[in-house]
Amino acid sequence: MNSIPSNSAGIIEPQNFHFDKPLNLTSGRILPCFDLIVETYGELNAAKSNAILICHALSGDHHAAGYHSLEDKKAGWWDACIGPGKAIDTNLFYIVSLNNLGGCGGSTGPTSINPETGSHYGPNFPIVTVKDWVTSQVMLMEKLKIIKWAAVVGGSLGGMQVLQWSISFPKRLHSAICIAGAPKLSAQNIAFNEVARQSISSDPEFFGGHYLERNTSPKKGLTLARMVGHITYLSDSAMRSKFGKTVSKFEKKGDNFGRDLRSEELSFGFDADFQVESYLHYQGERFSENFDANTYLLMTKALDYFDPSIDYDSDLSQAFSESNCKFLLISFSTDWRFPPERSREIVNDLLKANKEVTYLEIEADQGHDAFLLPVPRYIEALRSYLNRIHTEVIKNAA
Repeated sequence: MNSIPSNSAGIIEPQNFHFDKPLNLTSGRILPCFDLIVETYGELNAAKSNAILICHALSGDHHAAGYHSLEDKKAGWWDACIGPGKAIDTNLFYIVSLNNLGGCGGSTGPTSINPETGSHYGPNFPIVTVKDWVTSQVMLMEKLKIIKWAAVVGGSLGGMQVLQWSISFPKRLHSAICIAGAPKLSAQNIAFNEVARQSISSDPEFFGGHYLERNTSPKKGLTLARMVGHITYLSDSAMRSKFGKTVSKFEKKGDNFGRDLRSEELSFGFDADFQVESYLHYQGERFSENFDANTYLLMTKALDYFDPSIDYDSDLSQAFSESNCKFLLISFSTDWRFPPERSREIVNDLLKANKEVTYLEIEADQGHDAFLLPVPRYIEALRSYLNRIHTEVIKNAA
């Protein structure tokens, strides 16, 4: 890359924040100390009223926007939304993005050294929950001397963190923006996560999670886990479009089932004949080179365990009773991982709790992954909403 795009957040330097205060986890275990790696974009105003927290999804990290160097070929995972003049506008907001506890992007997690043993935590790193993440994010907020977020924003597992923020710390955010989220996982989603975990733990190179000590990695298992997950992030129409650009001699003209072949001839074997197979192999293998298997296990468990209604007799509207922020929920028509009806469940409970809520269902072919992409109506709606939030927080700070 020769130059940085004008609407980019620019060259970003990650920051490490160390916390000596022990963190009491939901599991009952205690982290005596920990680190969080963070990126920030934009400038914090004098009143410290324009800060936005970005909560990442399962495989996300702190690098949400911009570039780490001019040699980077790819920007941060949410660069479509974060930058000057973009939906989450760095000209207006100070944006904080972190890698959650248990992650493998630099925050304390399974790949970190346990100060008590001098070895990698590995499988001994404690299970963390969405509630634990939010607690650690409050500690980060205090270190940054931010009193109240203008908004907490996240998609998928990030959206679950947004909901938990509104419940656990209702006075610490002005607006909660939950995108492609759910109030808790369905049995089908838990099942997908368990298949992924079994793929990893049954890999001969897993060694009960102690693979780092053997200088190896369960790459085959992690590849399979990612392949399964990736299928759920795409819609049928997205796959048809992506892998149905040609009509082979085996199909009728006008058909589009996403069955593009890698070559003109079938192998009549068990190699990847279809483009979609090759694509999944590529995505899984690339992921296995860059992500930690124990972290994947932790993140999927955090997804499974999320249910904020459990402390309120399974009544989500009661969970929201003390919430003191505005809500924006966005869903996507072809998202079958967290379909629109799951967002509508949240909306109904918010209305039952007499909260101010805006809901938008976007027609989009991209499935669950649509929240990461520059879908025009989605981007414009998010920009418009956040521009109003900016006006409100600046007025309130005056």
